[in-house]
Amino acid sequence: MFEFHWPLMGLLLPLPLLVRLFWLRLVRPDTQQPTEGRRTTLLYPSAAKLRSNFTSRRPRTEIAGKLHALLLGLMWVSLTLAVMQPQRLVPHSEVRSEGYDLMLAVDTSRSMTALDFSVDNRPVDRMAVVKGVMGRFVRNRSGDRVGLVIFGSQAFVQSPLTLDLGAVEQILETVEPGMAGNATAMGDAIGVSVKKLRERPKGSRVLLLVTDGENTAGLIPPLDAAALAMREGVRIYAIGVGSNAEEVMIKASDGQYRMESDIGLDEATLKRITQLTGGAYFRATNTRALEEISEQIDALEKTEAESRTVLIPSPLYRWPLSLALLALLVLGLFPEGRMRLPAGSGHG
Repeated sequence: MFEFHWPLMGLLLPLPLLVRLFWLRLVRPDTQQPTEGRRTTLLYPSAAKLRSNFTSRRPRTEIAGKLHALLLGLMWVSLTLAVMQPQRLVPHSEVRSEGYDLMLAVDTSRSMTALDFSVDNRPVDRMAVVKGVMGRFVRNRSGDRVGLVIFGSQAFVQSPLTLDLGAVEQILETVEPGMAGNATAMGDAIGVSVKKLRERPKGSRVLLLVTDGENTAGLIPPLDAAALAMREGVRIYAIGVGSNAEEVMIKASDGQYRMESDIGLDEATLKRITQLTGGAYFRATNTRALEEISEQIDALEKTEAESRTVLIPSPLYRWPLSLALLALLVLGLFPEGRMRLPAGSGHG
């Protein structure tokens, strides 16, 4: 496909003809008047030298004059075409890819520092478990777009939906408890996630909500946010983290671990959220939790991601500009249709 970026510049093409027709009349309006009765005398201090200059040059032939005019016209047309910026539009289509849009909403409240998990007989906190489990999950989501939302007292988007799973995994590794506040704004996290997912095609919107407590902050109640997700076609899979112990070791503000009462999971609300949206609820202590989530997601109907065709312009102005420069070069070598020779060379 071919087009001019500035087609209106083509109005300059007839400009030389208009100048030729009207310029002399504007500058010297009396040139068309009869000259009878007038006598014009040209005074020159060295008439002999002037006569020799005229007689030493070969008169311009009719063909040379036409060639000169043709070169001038060619140069003007070429320059005008270059200014119009001709370009070839190359169509480029994005490859259609099947996959899902998965948003991870991870709880970063202070209770995520609780030491109620162990790895190799060594106590680890809940956040470490989440990073390990969800990191493996992200790594295996080839073909899916994955994003990350963290929530504490407020909810923030840490990573937009992207196919760069390695980048999401690295960002997840930098998440620390308390970085978004010490409370749990579960409803706000769902709302922020739905806002980002609603921009994606319907049928592939999935939210994975990871939390260890109940909603204690935020502006949106969790069930209201779940109703919004249901209207937008977002399926929510909730993952509960933490043991059922009444007291756990939690890191205090001074960095020291102390035994504190655990609020515990609001499993009733989490189950209600997943039921409203057609998802499911799991506990992170279940080694099959993520495998089951992955299997349920894969069982959904695959939908094609957005596909569009864009036209990439390839500029072509160099060709008419080169032609104009070539015409200018020829005009420089043959001014007024005659060959330009070095000074002092004689010819009869």
